Amino acid sequence: MRGDMEWGTVPGLVRSAAKRYADVEAVVDGRTRITYAELGARVERAAAACLAAGVGAGDRVGIWAPNSLDWIVAALGAVSAGGVLVPLNTRFKGKEAADVLRRSGARLLFVTGTFLGTSYVASLRRAAGEGAGDGQVPLPGLPGLRDVVVLSEDAPAGFRTWKDFLAAGEGVGAGQVAARAAELDGTCLSDIIFTSGTTGRPKGAMITHAQTLRAYEIWADLAGLRNGDRYLIVNPFFHTFGYKAGVIACLMRGATMIPQPVFSVETVLANVAAERVSVLPGPPTLHQSLLDHPARDAHDLSALRLVVTGAAVVPLRLVERLRGELGVETVLTAYGLSEASGIVTMCRRGDDPTVIASTSGRAIPGTQVRVDEAGEVLVRGFNVMRGYFEDAAATAETLTEDGWLRTGDVGVLDPDGNLRITDRLKDMFIVGGFNAYPAEIEQLLGLHPEVADVAVIGVPDGRLGEVGKAFVVRRAGAVLTSDDLIAWARREMANYKVPRTVEFVRELPRNAGGKVLKGELRTGDRAAR
Repeated sequence: MRGDMEWGTVPGLVRSAAKRYADVEAVVDGRTRITYAELGARVERAAAACLAAGVGAGDRVGIWAPNSLDWIVAALGAVSAGGVLVPLNTRFKGKEAADVLRRSGARLLFVTGTFLGTSYVASLRRAAGEGAGDGQVPLPGLPGLRDVVVLSEDAPAGFRTWKDFLAAGEGVGAGQVAARAAELDGTCLSDIIFTSGTTGRPKGAMITHAQTLRAYEIWADLAGLRNGDRYLIVNPFFHTFGYKAGVIACLMRGATMIPQPVFSVETVLANVAAERVSVLPGPPTLHQSLLDHPARDAHDLSALRLVVTGAAVVPLRLVERLRGELGVETVLTAYGLSEASGIVTMCRRGDDPTVIASTSGRAIPGTQVRVDEAGEVLVRGFNVMRGYFEDAAATAETLTEDGWLRTGDVGVLDPDGNLRITDRLKDMFIVGGFNAYPAEIEQLLGLHPEVADVAVIGVPDGRLGEVGKAFVVRRAGAVLTSDDLIAWARREMANYKVPRTVEFVRELPRNAGGKVLKGELRTGDRAAR
């Protein structure tokens, strides 16, 4: 496998791309356009700044920012300095971000200034601005976090601007940066992707350099990504799909990255036309909204040739329309999860449209997929995580002694080995491409002073696929309304987690063991109101 032999590590890949594709346009971000040689130089400079900031091999480095050139440079710089990347969901509130930073033991954080009208710095200071600290840290509530770098031109006292951070690394020589990168090998951790499980407690899936490179060399091969492609990356970089199937895969093939920080179908249309975009992965809702937009015909979308989708059921009509109406040469579906490096199965070019629409394809090379007696999908292979960060109990529950990963998803395999996901053991539902975990949402809603008991399920939604519905038992004497609770939830949790509807009940249906009978909630067979 070329990724393992030639690159070895992510910094090796960055240096290789800078040489091999030196004059190729690497990133287009607004009015900024840089080549692969320029990207390599920027990453080296960011790595030097990380070394100057005291980042050691294996230190965790958080990044909480939308898709941008700065995200790419900061993240690859941190990994090139031996750091282990911890991407944070841009929809997190301050408390949620602080929890992941605390649990990961992050030493350094890159954070955006303001995004979608929210000051991430202000929300972090509200969540972690108080605590014992030692007077030497920017956030007393996070004493392990030694440095916070704001990816903008100004920063509050105790924080550093991106410009100042980079300037502080100018005394670190290229030899020192290269020496640090040379200390790394494929077995070193490259990132920890935090994902919530059935307990609602975020868990960090540990993935190595070798796993990352091998998985996305396979992805790039199966997808047919190639030099000269222009890739609009709408999938968030904090997600494996955006970072690895996006940034890492482009580095491997010399494709041009066009990061888009917020999904807007108008912006997608404009970008595809203006930048001659050829590659547009994303959830089915993205492609559906593109096809249905009234101004679609006013834009030249003829360069589009590759679409990779997943995370939800893909209607056969969508596959046919992408091919027929837009002339998209390749439409593929895939299935993955953070615990398996983000990729488990994938369709192949040339598969029948019915296979692409009704399944997530076959196991990628080097992996095995099987379905156990309970219908749960199990995965084994090079892509399976090294475990959850500092969570031996959760690791033991998820990984069997003989190396199988319990995905928590229910599925079936057809005679050709194509996987179809039919249900989710973990109750997880998908809101516009984002995984939403009822247990986590229930835990957060339970903090409301007028909520005595709560259960959350996913219900169908025409635009987002699924959205949350909460069944709530009020505390005695409470006058809480659904509007009140939804407004409160919007202040306390990421938007995709917020239930769209609330139904108040006298009690929740439970079995003899006390477990909520969500099947009854879904069918409406609720005796108690």
